[in-house]
Amino acid sequence: MSFDFSRARELMVEQQIRPWDVLDIDVLDTLARVPREEYVPAGLRTLAYADTALPLPHGEAMLKPVLVGRALQALLPAAHESVLEIGTGSGYLTACLGRLAREVVSLERHADIAEAARTRLAMQAVSNATVLTADALAWDEGRAFDAVCVTGAVDEIPPAFLRWLNPGGRMFIVRGRAPAMEAVLLHRDVNGSRSQSLFETELPYLAGAAPVPVFAL
Repeated sequence: MSFDFSRARELMVEQQIRPWDVLDIDVLDTLARVPREEYVPAGLRTLAYADTALPLPHGEAMLKPVLVGRALQALLPAAHESVLEIGTGSGYLTACLGRLAREVVSLERHADIAEAARTRLAMQAVSNATVLTADALAWDEGRAFDAVCVTGAVDEIPPAFLRWLNPGGRMFIVRGRAPAMEAVLLHRDVNGSRSQSLFETELPYLAGAAPVPVFAL
């Protein structure tokens, strides 16, 4: 018997996403339409809509569906806006951002993961997303975006990340140290930046963004 992905997607939205206070109509419509199973590694397709992170090569992982929903609702990219994604992973969140925004640029430091994501996005006809093989902590193309979505945690927010925001732009990011990590929405305005606490969660750190070990004598 074939697996009913459409039904699983519907249940994900109704039983996982909505109960986590993701109520924006455009976000719910995006999650109901983007086929997550097409972005899941081979052998894990039947787990595409499970309430869990799914493994990717190099120890990376797909975000849980509820985190994708909360990130999308926090940023709410508009049809005329540009988005920078830090950490492409499978390309699923990239595709979701692409349904909402005008343009998505996504950075992925692992070349094989980046290429796999490009292939998946092309197969799903996502034409407004560009995946670049780059380390976000070293990337500097002089561009700024209306929204930035960071898919890994940081101990402290790198100053360069804020420079990627246009005036009036916002960033979804998880910061801090386990078990007290905090998802925040940063807003850039004329006075600098301000943060809005969203919820507590825990994510693996971006490479190079983990706390510096402290050795006691």
